[in-house]
Amino acid sequence: MAETSVDVIKRYLEDAIAAEKSFETQLQGFANEGDDAAAKSAFHEHALETRTQYERLTARLQALGGSPSGTKSLLAHIFGLTPKTAQIGHEKEERTTQNLMMAYAVENSEIAMYEALVAVAEAAGDTQTATLAREIQQQEKATAEKVWRLLPSAAVAAFERVTSAAPGVRGTATTA
Repeated sequence: MAETSVDVIKRYLEDAIAAEKSFETQLQGFANEGDDAAAKSAFHEHALETRTQYERLTARLQALGGSPSGTKSLLAHIFGLTPKTAQIGHEKEERTTQNLMMAYAVENSEIAMYEALVAVAEAAGDTQTATLAREIQQQEKATAEKVWRLLPSAAVAAFERVTSAAPGVRGTATTA
C-alpha cells in the first residue's frame, strides 16, 4: 500500500530529528577537544542551536501526529560513524582541524537533507514543514560558512605543532 504524504513527511522529519540528535552529541564532544578557542566556541554554540532545531522538528512531527523514533535512522547512523573514523592516522595536534572538516561535511549533508525535506513538504502542500526546514537549512548554511572560515588557521596551527615549525615560518617542501 502506498504511503500518504503525511507519512512520508513524518519519516523525513524522523530522519532529521535522529540526525540532529546524533550531531548534537558529536558537537558537544568536539567542543571539549583541541585547543582552538574559536573552534570550541563554534562547536558549543552550534550544539545549542542543534538542540533547538531538534526541539522544533520534534514539535512539528508531533503536530502531524507522529513521535520521534526510538531507533536510529540511516542518516543518524551515517552521521554517527563518520567522525572518529576520519581521524584514524592523524596526530592529536590535528584534532581540531579534523573536527572542523567533519563538521563541515555534516553541515553540508544536513543542508542536502533539509533540501529534500523542503521539496517533499512543498510537493505535499505542507508549507509549515517546508518553512521550518528552510529556516533550519539557513542555519546550517551559516554554520558551514563559519566552520569553513575557521579551517585554514586551524590547519596551519596544527601543521606548526606537528612539525615544530615556528609560528608564521614556512618551510620548503621537498620531493622524493
